[in-house]
Amino acid sequence: MADSKQANLNGAYYGPPIPPKRDYHRPGRSSGCCCGPCCILSALFKLIFTILVVLGIAALVIWLVLRPSKVKVHVESATLTQFNLTNSNNLYYNLSLDIEIRNPNKRIGIYYDKLEANAYYEGQRFDYVPLPTFYQGHKNTTNLYPVFTGQAAIPFQSSDVEVFNRENGDGFFSIKVKIYARIRFKIGSIKTNRYKPDFECELRVPLTTSGSSSAVGFTRTKCDIDF
Repeated sequence: MADSKQANLNGAYYGPPIPPKRDYHRPGRSSGCCCGPCCILSALFKLIFTILVVLGIAALVIWLVLRPSKVKVHVESATLTQFNLTNSNNLYYNLSLDIEIRNPNKRIGIYYDKLEANAYYEGQRFDYVPLPTFYQGHKNTTNLYPVFTGQAAIPFQSSDVEVFNRENGDGFFSIKVKIYARIRFKIGSIKTNRYKPDFECELRVPLTTSGSSSAVGFTRTKCDIDF
């Protein structure tokens, strides 16, 4: 009986054999490799983005460490002993200034490679003076003393002459002084490229007559800085 059951099991029909799974992967396409133009552009974009992020983080860290501040420039005093305009538009002048330049930074030094002070009245430059070059250390103050003296033929318009006559009657003249500079910053042992800032000082200077003091009426003036 047992032999009969065994025989029936051995001859049982279990259906047709199951075929193996076929790979429908198309030739010419690879899921693990991307070498087309789109893939190259994508990789290049990711590289540029990574570099920008790294540079941004580095700049932020440097700024947090150095905490850079702008140079502070003030005209401490101004003495105007002569400011006469003739009928032929010849201007005779004698102007002396005390200019204070302050480096407020703790870790940044400044090289002043070139400095030139220019004096203007009613938009016309009447004189310029070269100033000494110097290195300014951390949290340091330097005073410069430009003197403008001489004569200049100025092409004033009639409206400019009217302004001059009015200010001459008031005893105060609106004179602009601009300092053109070439500077470099020093951070540790590193020196930066040159920058060309302008220091612009809008002054209201009293005309000093015999027996009067230039300190009366002149107000310490802050200069604007344009990089």
